[in-house]
Amino acid sequence: MDFTGALSPANINFLLQGLLITIEVALISIVISFVISVLVGTVRYAKVPVLAKVFAVLVETIRNLPLLLIIFFTYFALPEVGIKLDVFSAAVTALVIFESAMISEIVRGGLNSVEKGLVEAGRSSGLTATQTLWHIVLPIALRRMVPPMVSQFISLLKDTSLAVVISLPELMNHVQIINGHNINYVIPTFLFAALLYFAVNYLLSIISRRLEHKHP
Repeated sequence: MDFTGALSPANINFLLQGLLITIEVALISIVISFVISVLVGTVRYAKVPVLAKVFAVLVETIRNLPLLLIIFFTYFALPEVGIKLDVFSAAVTALVIFESAMISEIVRGGLNSVEKGLVEAGRSSGLTATQTLWHIVLPIALRRMVPPMVSQFISLLKDTSLAVVISLPELMNHVQIINGHNINYVIPTFLFAALLYFAVNYLLSIISRRLEHKHP
């Protein structure tokens, strides 16, 4: 093991550049996935004719596929039908597809957790079904979704490492590049990468706990 050589200023800077790509991919995927999952989860909760069933089939299909397969599909299979994505876009697309299905179930579960009495109270006060959903059900459900959503977002950030198979220049890709120069760098670089993942994910956990405390 060569900690001094592996964690030289140049190598640390290179690893941090990879971490920035990891965070960038994760943040973009989280935002897009959240928007899509709220839409899908709400449609399924409201049992919108036809759409609810279509979304249910898509969600169950995607949830039972490995993320690695979806990454391969977006990068290698889509070009066969005329949709060519660069590495970054392919990784984001794959993560959005997979995470939207996972998070939509969290959204649907959160909406279903809202007591029927609150829904009935909203309707009896003169609100329409849509207004009740928007002003009563969704705000309550979103607060309850915070812990499982943050947990899923943490998983998403870790899952970005799978994009190393299509050479996305994220953290693990940079770890492999450094390790390719010297076998003695393997343990130090893996330990440093683990520390970086832990730091980012622990920060997300702290934010989650504070949000729970703020919105019991």
